[in-house]
Amino acid sequence: MQKVLVTGGAGFIGSHTAAQLVREGFEVVILDDFNDYYDPRQKELNVTPLVQAGVRVERLDIRDAEKLEAVVAREKPQTIVHLAARAGVRPSIENPLLYEEVNVRGTMHVLEAARRAGVPQFVFASSSSVYGASADSPFSEDQTVDYPVSPYAATKKAGELLAYTAHHLYGLKTTCLRFFTVYGPAGRPDMAPYLFTEAIAQGRPIKRFGDGSSQRDYTYIDDIVAGVVAAVRHPFDYEIINLGNHQTVSLNRFIEVIEDVVGKKAIIEAYPEQPGDVPLTYANIEKAKRLLGYEPQTSIEEGMKKFVEWWEQRS
Repeated sequence: MQKVLVTGGAGFIGSHTAAQLVREGFEVVILDDFNDYYDPRQKELNVTPLVQAGVRVERLDIRDAEKLEAVVAREKPQTIVHLAARAGVRPSIENPLLYEEVNVRGTMHVLEAARRAGVPQFVFASSSSVYGASADSPFSEDQTVDYPVSPYAATKKAGELLAYTAHHLYGLKTTCLRFFTVYGPAGRPDMAPYLFTEAIAQGRPIKRFGDGSSQRDYTYIDDIVAGVVAAVRHPFDYEIINLGNHQTVSLNRFIEVIEDVVGKKAIIEAYPEQPGDVPLTYANIEKAKRLLGYEPQTSIEEGMKKFVEWWEQRS
């Protein structure tokens, strides 16, 4: 049975990934520090069914190199799926040094622990934010991504570079997956799907930054997880692969979708564009289709219906 260590496995994407790996017969170990970026109780809820299914949870900060190395050496996974990170563009502008510590130094610690333990495969969660304000769409993996517009984006580009270096020097088989605006049940409470759903349902105003014409390639969690698991099953020497929905949704249309699902009209407060925001994300997924058999299945209407059902059950 192949063993997979999932860093950040108590979080939104990590817990869904761990659950699917278990369903597909992998042995899974979760590593997470349960930090307070958002309510840690949500992360506890995320891992409860996994623990009941026999998944071990290591409560550990990836900035602690010594303890991290000890865990990886003891577990000897065949694959590390590295999802642990400080997320979010706007918070990274407020606290860039924290993002460097976790996303750059922390990733270096994970890579070094993998090298020392002889782990053969590394799957890294990168981000569509590395494309910056590119006007060349849909975004393709062969584009130059040297102009990040937030510290978060810069740390994800740095992670890709560090992973390549580990591959080049030590032969670590590495796949970097660029996620495009992931949403779904158990989604992060600081992201628009959660914030807008809660505010609209409760009759409170939502903050719309810009005129609503910005577009995002919203990708449902099950589609992202399918791509991650496919990457675990198909080790490459070194590849960068987009995982998106290949469909753009304007902010105004996104609000309309939530209004339709919730059955209430939004009260919109207009604000200027925020630093670090980009006008468009749009994934070219031809490489993912070719290499991973990746084929997203979920429309924004279907995905938000599922998200709102989850939100109503827990509210």
